[in-house]
Amino acid sequence: MFNILTLNKIAACGTDLFDREKYNVTDAAESPDGIMVRSANMLEEKLAPTLKAIARAGAGVNNIPVDRCSEEGICVFNTPGANANAVKELVIAGLLLTSRKIPAAIDWAKTLKGKGDEVSKLVEKGKAAFAGPEIMGKTLGIVGLGAIGVKVANTALSLGMSVIGYDPFLSVSAALNLKPGVKVVKSLDDVYAAADYITLHLPYNKDTKDTVKAEALFKMKDGVRILNFARGELVNTEDILAALSSGKCAAYITDFPNDSLIGAEGVVAIPHLGASTPESEDNCAVMAARELIDYLETGKITNSVNLPDCELAKTADCLVCVIHKNVPALITQITGVISAGGGNIENIASKSKKDWAYTMLDVTGVVTPSDIEKIDGVTGVRVL
Repeated sequence: MFNILTLNKIAACGTDLFDREKYNVTDAAESPDGIMVRSANMLEEKLAPTLKAIARAGAGVNNIPVDRCSEEGICVFNTPGANANAVKELVIAGLLLTSRKIPAAIDWAKTLKGKGDEVSKLVEKGKAAFAGPEIMGKTLGIVGLGAIGVKVANTALSLGMSVIGYDPFLSVSAALNLKPGVKVVKSLDDVYAAADYITLHLPYNKDTKDTVKAEALFKMKDGVRILNFARGELVNTEDILAALSSGKCAAYITDFPNDSLIGAEGVVAIPHLGASTPESEDNCAVMAARELIDYLETGKITNSVNLPDCELAKTADCLVCVIHKNVPALITQITGVISAGGGNIENIASKSKKDWAYTMLDVTGVVTPSDIEKIDGVTGVRVL
């Protein structure tokens, strides 16, 4: 029986996928084999020795101690693309909200309450303050062409915008999904120089922190409008406020408010609604559940942020799944231990992802996990 701990409310369409004869799914599991989480902060949490995998029902994993998980032999999954359409729709709304000054106009209209018959005249007199450009014919620059960025690019193109995108890690599948007409450029500077609107769709890490700061803003067009539905830390708050004050930036819309941004002139602050649709929550829950089930039952990895995708069919007596550091000769040591114990390796699959690797071995005979765990660099072993 596998214990699955839920740290947030997870859509039932996801948790219902777990066979209750094999899984105990609860928000009170003390020795979990797997965890399903949305936004709960796990960074300071002690990880149970029984824990084998964490599935984040969403794309970002900033609330999960990924490095510590790797060191403790825990696979971390996310659900890329599951909320892509929901975020895309809000980004498109953001283009219109920042162009036409819609939020400010609505707030102003509320001040006319109680003016009686004067309202119509006051509307006609005051509406000029909220005029703004159409998006058709303008250039949208997209930083990050993953699942969300591609959808935004294709939709913006259909709305009559010129679209340019930048992604140094553009995947083949993402490139194939882009509509003809989307121009992929080789540098951020190319985006900054050409775009009337810039939307960010990249992960937050030490390399992407403050992607939009004074230096980058200086390279952009005067009156640029910036959209941030990815992570708040991608944009330097002090620098974006200065750019708004000077007129360098015409508007900034973000799904990640902070105290300085709320109420600031030119800022539209949305309370993190990007993935807040029932369809998105259902999609994320289903994908996360399937990832955990595959991994716990068969060792298959799909959409892990710390380990490579990998699978191997079990045809012999046992399937040995090893999480280890990506260093020379370690696989040789693993196979040597299995052979020394009398096991015969029928098939093997091994993949790496940066500093970490995952090796699956289909073995005839008996394998003792503790013998492999003694190898320096091995952090997790399961025998299925």
